[in-house]
Parts: sequence; C-alpha cells; structure tokens
Amino acid sequence: MAKTPGSIYDFEALSIEGKPAHLSTQRGKVMLIVNTASACGFTPQFAGLETLWETYRDEGLVVLGFPSNEFGGQDPGSDGEIASFCQVNYGVSFPMMSKVKVNGGDAHPLWKWLTSEAPGILGLKGIKWNFTKFLVGRDGKVIKRYAPNDTPASISADIEAALAAA
Repeated sequence: MAKTPGSIYDFEALSIEGKPAHLSTQRGKVMLIVNTASACGFTPQFAGLETLWETYRDEGLVVLGFPSNEFGGQDPGSDGEIASFCQVNYGVSFPMMSKVKVNGGDAHPLWKWLTSEAPGILGLKGIKWNFTKFLVGRDGKVIKRYAPNDTPASISADIEAALAAA
C-alpha cells in the first residue's frame, strides 16, 4: 500500500521548463501555491503574486504557480507560451510549474492532497476556479485555503504570520 503523504515535501511536479521540481527542496520555507490561468478575469493577480514573491522571498516565501486549463479553457497555450505570457505581461519571476489538472481523477497528486487538507466552503474539495490559493507553513502542512477573489495583497498578513512562526 502506498504511503499517505504527510506533508507537501512528499510531492514533486514538473517545472514549466519540463524539469523535475521536488518540493522537498523547499523544506522549511512558507509556500503559496496557486492554480493560474492566462486569460481569466483574475489573471492580473499575477502582478500581486510577483509582489509577494519579491517582498517575502528573502524571508522564506516561495510562490508556486500551476497553470490549469480546466476553467473556461482560459489557459490553452503550451508551457512555453504560458511562461512567456507571464514574464512579458506581469514580470513573473517566481517558479511556475507545468500545466496540471487540479480536479477529478486526473488531478495532479499535489492538488488532490491540497484539497483534502483544506476543503473549500461547505467542505467541498474541488477547486472552483482559477487563482485558488493554498498557504503552506514551514512544517509542510496547509495553513489555509483562499478563494480566487482573495487578492494576493489581502493575504500578506497571513504570510507574515507564517514566516514568523518557528
């Protein structure tokens, strides 16, 4: 029987450049994990996510973007096209991962774990839209889930608290 993941460090993904990204390399850091899309009403949040990354990365924050095309087909491009769009339009320099599914049987294992650790409203596990965010503490455990309309700036106090935690 497969071992049940105990923390985020038990997962890996592919970077948007196609290289393995072992989340265990982020041990001891605070992570903000976001499902992103390039053609969504919330796409301007890339700028706020980049601001969080620039403001807090030296204190131990890692922002990880996971493009998904599940909601209204709002990220149909290739990984290369997505990476270029994010950099050119929003100056994104935080780590972006390869496009994933965040819901259903084909969902990336990380997203299955995140949604089981921090269900949404009424205990629903599924991701409802782009730019759902998960804050993960230095211990690799999910602290909180945020809705798409929660702006990056609005969660900075929670990030500061997570960074200050031992």
